Amino acid sequence: MTAPADLRPLLDFAVEIAQQAGSLTLAWFNAGVAVDLKADQSPVTIADRSAEKHLRDRIEAAYPEHGVLGEEFGEKVGRVPARWILDPIDGTVSFISGVPLYSVLVGLEWGGEMVAGVIHLPALGETIYAARGLGCHWNGRRARVSEVSELSQARLLTTGTKHFAKFGKQAGYERLLGACKVDRGWSDAYAYALVATGRAEIVLDPAMAIWDTAALLPCLTEAGGTLTDWKGNKTHAAPEAVATNGRLFPAVMDCLAG
Repeated sequence: MTAPADLRPLLDFAVEIAQQAGSLTLAWFNAGVAVDLKADQSPVTIADRSAEKHLRDRIEAAYPEHGVLGEEFGEKVGRVPARWILDPIDGTVSFISGVPLYSVLVGLEWGGEMVAGVIHLPALGETIYAARGLGCHWNGRRARVSEVSELSQARLLTTGTKHFAKFGKQAGYERLLGACKVDRGWSDAYAYALVATGRAEIVLDPAMAIWDTAALLPCLTEAGGTLTDWKGNKTHAAPEAVATNGRLFPAVMDCLAG
């Protein structure tokens, strides 16, 4: 079964449920929410769980035959090739720290390929969304990557620097860092939203999960950019990610390869 020719209804639904889930999270944002630690020692809160439950409930009601994979509640296998991939709060560290750069991520995969994605930033009131062939939009207007074509003028974003050494990627990161104009720690999905909307050019992440990446791929590619692994393969399933504005993709790959 192939994906529907008209993805607009699915994209509209994805935007709606992402914004609803985001509204739920705001009730706990900057409110002294209790924090639990998962088995991998990453933080989780009632906001994460409540947002994912809302997303799952809406999907189950509207598309009961679809699969769902979420960070907090695992996978429900579907009866068709469609699978929703959810991160109810991407950037939980930001969320519990009172930093408004966290997001709700909703991605739709069809037959193993991402066909739609939403990055909703509740505390900023921004939504970036895209579907295959429909372009990328940012709060209703068309989103495009920047036209920067030289690394010497590029803005490089990272979630944090400790993991580069941990995952054996320090050398590539330092080469690219030295070649770029500026670097900033505008992290998690917010960084990718900045590239998709032309406000930065490159994001490097040495450690990612599929729910971190899935929704980002349609947004970046429909805006004219790229989202790949560190070897340049277009994918939403790698344990790492590199985003570019497209024009800088060859130069970024050269830097990372050494």
